Amino acid sequence: MENLTVGTRVEHPRYGQGIISKDNLTAYEIFFERGGKMEITKRNTDLTVLEVNEAAPKSGLSIGEIEKVLSYVLDKHGALNEIVPLGEKWEGGTMLLQPANPDLKPKEIPVETFFHKIVMLRDRLRVLEQNINSSKSLTDEEKVNIQQYITRAYGSLTTFNVLFADKEHYFVGAKTK
Repeated sequence: MENLTVGTRVEHPRYGQGIISKDNLTAYEIFFERGGKMEITKRNTDLTVLEVNEAAPKSGLSIGEIEKVLSYVLDKHGALNEIVPLGEKWEGGTMLLQPANPDLKPKEIPVETFFHKIVMLRDRLRVLEQNINSSKSLTDEEKVNIQQYITRAYGSLTTFNVLFADKEHYFVGAKTK
């Protein structure tokens, strides 16, 4: 439902006609002719708008606007994990770690589990990189020196690029000239 303003006239099948008196974050407070004061959730599809009060000022943020802000903040701080597809040839596969000592048991790991851990490692390196770049206490020289270690770490992980479905998700180390 659209974000309605205070003073908008609405109709509800059970309570009849009413006027929005308060716009809360997730609900409207409405005075109905037959039902008195009621709180109706903004996601309720039973309300029909009869007359929009265009003159009323917008009150606060809409749920949609709050969702956009939250997505921005979570993405900025690396809390949203990108969905990275595993290469099709690996789906359902397993990785076998065979010890050199025949008395020890081999370890079998689903490729999806291993892949998920690789992607989490990459995401955490990216967050570390963002934290370094936005640090107020590090000098530019210190940031560059630390950044070189992160680039080398990416380079060490390029072996695992074979697991990714798309090249855009590959690890990339330092480029040679």
